[in-house]
Amino acid sequence: MLVQYVMGNKPVNALWSVTQDNTVFEALELMAEKNIGAVLVLEDNELIGIFSERDYARKVILQGRASRDTLIRDVMTAKVITVETDQKIEECMQIMSDKHIRHLPVNRDGILIGIISINDIVSAIITEQKEHINTLESYISGSPYS
Repeated sequence: MLVQYVMGNKPVNALWSVTQDNTVFEALELMAEKNIGAVLVLEDNELIGIFSERDYARKVILQGRASRDTLIRDVMTAKVITVETDQKIEECMQIMSDKHIRHLPVNRDGILIGIISINDIVSAIITEQKEHINTLESYISGSPYS
């Protein structure tokens, strides 16, 4: 299964982002409103970072910073790992496991088009397995393929 399949099956495939000059509080408001665990940090439509709940916990709360006064540039993860739509999700799972991350921005031909989370990948795998099981059950029972 490829990343493009996961992207196509997401109920909402929007690019929610902030700039490095936004405050952490503004980013958290967006994340809460959209029910997401991370936002991309863009400048002039270029990906320069990502800010996640983990960044908030480790770089804001644990360091005693104030969300309303701290800028995203001071706490974002600047080294962002991205994937392409033609990569296998197994590769994405390996990257996420090796790097201890839960979100991967997705490019198509080098252009940012979205983001996938570990939850998106798990949901896609479950859907694929259900389809496979249904096909096998139809085959075994002699029913026509649906």
